[in-house]
Amino acid sequence: MAKNKITKKIKFSELMQEYPEAIEVLFEKGMHCIGCAMSTEETLEQGALVHGIDPDELVKEINKRLERKK
Repeated sequence: MAKNKITKKIKFSELMQEYPEAIEVLFEKGMHCIGCAMSTEETLEQGALVHGIDPDELVKEINKRLERKK
């Protein structure tokens, strides 16, 4: 099954399970969400906003990284 592009509505738990490559981008942005208890139910958008990051720009960056990994 081919992976689709992610959206800002994806939950961190799904992102980390289905797109482990995205973790690099999160770490680069100072988002160490894989260790946060809230991350299992929080969306990428919610986490980005908490960290003062534009969720749309974050999604673009993650999708670019995922595209390069293909």
